[in-house]
Amino acid sequence: MAVTKSTFLLVILINVYFSSVGNGAVLEEDRVDVLYHSYDGGGMKIDGPAILLRKKTSESVALSAYYYVDTISSASVDVMSTASPYSEKRLEGQLGIEYLHDKTTMLFNVRQSDEDDYLAQSVNFTVSHDTFGDLTNLSLGFAFSDNEIGRNGDDLFEEESQQYRIRAGINQILTRNLSVALAIESVADEGYLNNPYRTVRYVDPSLPSGVGYQSEIYPQTRNSFSTKLSASYYLPYRAALFFHYRYFSDSRKIDSADIELSYRHPIGQSIELEFKARYYQQTKASFYSDLFPYQNAQNFLARDKELSDFDDLTPGFSVTYSIPSQFLINNWRSEASLQWDYISFNYNDFRDPTAEGILGEEPLYGFSAHVIRAFFSVYF
Repeated sequence: MAVTKSTFLLVILINVYFSSVGNGAVLEEDRVDVLYHSYDGGGMKIDGPAILLRKKTSESVALSAYYYVDTISSASVDVMSTASPYSEKRLEGQLGIEYLHDKTTMLFNVRQSDEDDYLAQSVNFTVSHDTFGDLTNLSLGFAFSDNEIGRNGDDLFEEESQQYRIRAGINQILTRNLSVALAIESVADEGYLNNPYRTVRYVDPSLPSGVGYQSEIYPQTRNSFSTKLSASYYLPYRAALFFHYRYFSDSRKIDSADIELSYRHPIGQSIELEFKARYYQQTKASFYSDLFPYQNAQNFLARDKELSDFDDLTPGFSVTYSIPSQFLINNWRSEASLQWDYISFNYNDFRDPTAEGILGEEPLYGFSAHVIRAFFSVYF
């Protein structure tokens, strides 16, 4: 069950692609993207290919689809402390349709993600409208996901969860070079919301190791709200500056904020470089603890390091190359892109249970990860 921060990196990337296709009063050009992605860090490796396709059937209708495969192998600190390394495969697909009427664009898509022990199915609807001389774009969206959760080796384990997501946004062109955007999102989750394999640890003097383990117990509801502010400034020499700030809070008492700055610089007519830096910080969930004082110490129990107090820093770099006209297929514009991120995670109250030390005083955990994405895109 690959419900980890790293697994969502490509999902976020794909969602950005599909949510951006409806932001104007003209349908974007047809395109096909072939992608390879890789995440390697903290004992976990995730990699695989994806293909994304978008095709207009008329000036007002476009169809889109993607298919994504990843292979996951994990020997993370969570796994190694209580279980054995594992590997699994995840398949994900999405179909979408986009309809343009005058200055209003509507996008509908369905998605399914399938693993050995997790099946997620979702629908998404977004409508956007250009107004005030096409200088302002307003958007509103809704998504629903229904998930079936199992546990490998336990045929009797069957759980479900649902997610409801509402989002709204405004994108405003302020000057010829400057645009800003504000997006808000509210999410309601209900059902079985924790990982069926994960455990918490507690002090148990009756055991030789002094520590016992029991399954995590989460609340069956979670409500969250986030706000994101973005700005883009285009420089005279075809370069651009980008700024993003996002704030998040939820009913688990987690508060987080992240800020990202990036700079895009062209070299000649064929090469474009981008440099970025992102910083993220969050507080811990109200029911999280690295070490509980005894078994069943409270109603809800969690030791997922992603619910702890932690921060991460991500420098990144990408290069995009526009294929020269003499090498194009059927004169279709094409480009290749390579993106690399280096993420350094620092956990402030999650200790490494595999390290030597007094129980509850082991070294604080931290690790780094490399994320690589390679694209080849054809516009036709």
